[in-house]
Amino acid sequence: MLRSGCPAVMAVQVCFRGQRLALLKLKLSRSVSHSSVSVSEPDSHTHTHTPVPFSRSAIGNFFQERPLLTNPFTQDALLRAYLQRHLPEQQLQQDLLLFGERLVSEIEALGRQCELSPPVLQHYDAWGRRVDRILTCDAWTRLKHISAQEGLVAAGYERTYGEWSRVYQMSKIYLFAPSAGLYTCPLAMTDGAAKVIESLGAPVREAFERLTTRDEKRFWTSGQWMTERRGGSDVSSGTETVARRQQDGGFKLYGFKWFTSATDADMTLTLARITDRLGRSTAGSRGLSLFLAEVWDSEGLCNGIEVQRLKDKLGTRQVPTAELLLDGMSAQLLSEEGRGVASIANMLTITRIHNTVCAVGAMRRITHLCREYARKRAAFGKLLKDHALHVQTLSRLEVETRAAFLFAMEVCRLLGREENKSASDRETLLLRLLTPVAKLYTAKQAVSVVSEGLESFGGQGYIEDTGLPSMLRDAQVLSIWEGTTNVLSLDVLRSIAKSSGSVLQAFFTDVTERLLAAEASAALRPAVTSLNTSLSSLKRFTLTAAARPSETLELSARDLAYSLARVYMGALLVDHAAWENATHMDIYTALRWCDQDLCPVVSRDAAGCYDPQTAAMDTALVYDGLQN
Repeated sequence: MLRSGCPAVMAVQVCFRGQRLALLKLKLSRSVSHSSVSVSEPDSHTHTHTPVPFSRSAIGNFFQERPLLTNPFTQDALLRAYLQRHLPEQQLQQDLLLFGERLVSEIEALGRQCELSPPVLQHYDAWGRRVDRILTCDAWTRLKHISAQEGLVAAGYERTYGEWSRVYQMSKIYLFAPSAGLYTCPLAMTDGAAKVIESLGAPVREAFERLTTRDEKRFWTSGQWMTERRGGSDVSSGTETVARRQQDGGFKLYGFKWFTSATDADMTLTLARITDRLGRSTAGSRGLSLFLAEVWDSEGLCNGIEVQRLKDKLGTRQVPTAELLLDGMSAQLLSEEGRGVASIANMLTITRIHNTVCAVGAMRRITHLCREYARKRAAFGKLLKDHALHVQTLSRLEVETRAAFLFAMEVCRLLGREENKSASDRETLLLRLLTPVAKLYTAKQAVSVVSEGLESFGGQGYIEDTGLPSMLRDAQVLSIWEGTTNVLSLDVLRSIAKSSGSVLQAFFTDVTERLLAAEASAALRPAVTSLNTSLSSLKRFTLTAAARPSETLELSARDLAYSLARVYMGALLVDHAAWENATHMDIYTALRWCDQDLCPVVSRDAAGCYDPQTAAMDTALVYDGLQN
């Protein structure tokens, strides 16, 4: 083997260096020659060169234009028309206009930063002391301050607009949600906690004031730590956390919380079982009490909490979600002993409505971006907006979004009426029935609409840098938070049973009155006819369903909830289209919505989907081929 220092190797190296030098001189002379040709006057012996494509760039000179977000308030015709009809105060309109500008100029970038800089867990400080700090980015803190300044919780309790205050508040949440980097999650739980405290007579006044203030320095957010290792919505049998009474009248909590969102909150509400001196507690829901605890102690350390780990989730990565060990967390009893589950009913109403509004907000944002992109993106010789099939697809997304918006706002209106003590008995019953229906159906709509919306961007809809894929990941949680679709469908059945059918009667009466008011419109007649037919079929089904076995009725629960949602959305669309200032687009939306099967529970019942043998056949199909 030749070594680098031997004469033979050195000779070869010199030879190679000489060749490289000669080549360099040749390239330089050619470069000078070409340069002189390009600047001198051409003569009969000079050849001109046609520019070669990509000669200046390896990627060409065409770039797709990204869709630009403009003020979402001014771009939302239905929101503005709805408010003009029901809440036309100029101060409110101006507030939403300015808020829309702030979303574009400030909040949108903060939300994106939260996505790119998710929370991290610091178990120990530099000196080995366990601190269990969840570190969030500056943008997350800034969104907390903005939420206070804009009154995103406070507006629901200031009640400046009386029974319409919740509509005002949720209009801002609706605009805020798609830009907010999931800060709507802690806001929903904060609102829920404030509602519980208020409904209990505000026994902890300072906490309530902090949750509902516009002062960013005093504003608190609240967690909602209910889910334990057994998981799911069955807190009655799944809660193992115990509460030990202390001599000062307070309690120490011990247990493991399996899924806790917004773990960086200032306080939390949680369920636990109070034990006696022998450590015994009552099983089931009768043994559960509701507690309030501050997350941090006076020294800024966790209040008897060990953060085991942060959850690694499909979406909602901006929100710190953790597993927590409660090892002597100081807490105070908030509800009456054994009345914990009953006390959180109001919280579930609030958080489910927030879920609904955020779902509709996601749908509206993707439809806005899709229509903006269709005006810029060309394919096959023309812009996407000039391809009829593409526009037809977007119009179907728009119909879904408008129906969902009116449904969400109606539930907000009913909540505001109840809180203002102006709700009729029928409206109170409707709120009980429609809250779970709106939550479960709009969540499903959001996943479908956002997914279809991403497709309209082609490959760019699948590229993380665009920020679009996170919309679909985050939408997917909406059908899981605050009760899955099946859990809420069974909740609908419970509301019917507990009210002896009164909630259904309220539903039928409300829809009938809306359709009667719209019958004078010839343009809406096809929609009204379709809704009346579906409503009659739905009535017959519910009358006969009561006599069926409970197992059979359970099989229909999901389709029943979907039918209630579609019929009610249709009634709201018709009602809005019959308004004196309605547009042709309002009428067209109502007609298109009513083209579909509005009552799938009836059509599937006719197909035998709920027959007694169906459950056995479903089981056989699902487990076909499974080896023990």
